[in-house]
Amino acid sequence: MAQVIGITGPTGAGKTTALRTLEELGGVIVDADAVYHRLLEENAPLRATLLGRFGEEILNGAGELDRKRLGAVVFGDPEALEDLNRITHGFILAEVDRLCAQAAEQGRPAAVDAVALIESGLGARCSAVVGVLAPKELRIRRIMEREGISYEYARSRVEAQREDSFFRARCGYILENGGDQAQFRAEALSLFRRILEKNS
Repeated sequence: MAQVIGITGPTGAGKTTALRTLEELGGVIVDADAVYHRLLEENAPLRATLLGRFGEEILNGAGELDRKRLGAVVFGDPEALEDLNRITHGFILAEVDRLCAQAAEQGRPAAVDAVALIESGLGARCSAVVGVLAPKELRIRRIMEREGISYEYARSRVEAQREDSFFRARCGYILENGGDQAQFRAEALSLFRRILEKNS
């Protein structure tokens, strides 16, 4: 049985640090966002389905699928966004399953990183789901530093995300990031060791 640990939580909470600690324990990181971007570039059936639904306005001048154009089409239109998610989730789930199976063949656990881990159905495929949480002000500062954006824009990004209560109610484990990175890393290592031992 493959060990698959799902990592989720709002932006700026410290998911990347948590993932690195799991990598130190031999885990294979499966980044659902990176999978999605790669599929948009490489998967012909997915591209054809998206073109059929959204038309050629999602292509750039070179005839390539343009994520920004696609985003502009769907983010102001809840029905279009729902269609995008419905179309892409099946492709993403299949590729994540393939990567997790590959990790299992190597005798290694897999860590699936996805903001919408629970909503997409990926969480149900995991042997454990870990929510990474941090205070809003800490998250705002981290996003500002990481992306070079204003306080107001970072705050609007944070406010648009799900509340901590959503993750507390749906995750089997919670990692709290109070801002002390050495302490957070030690707590992450301890938790992941416990999960891996429990599920081995």
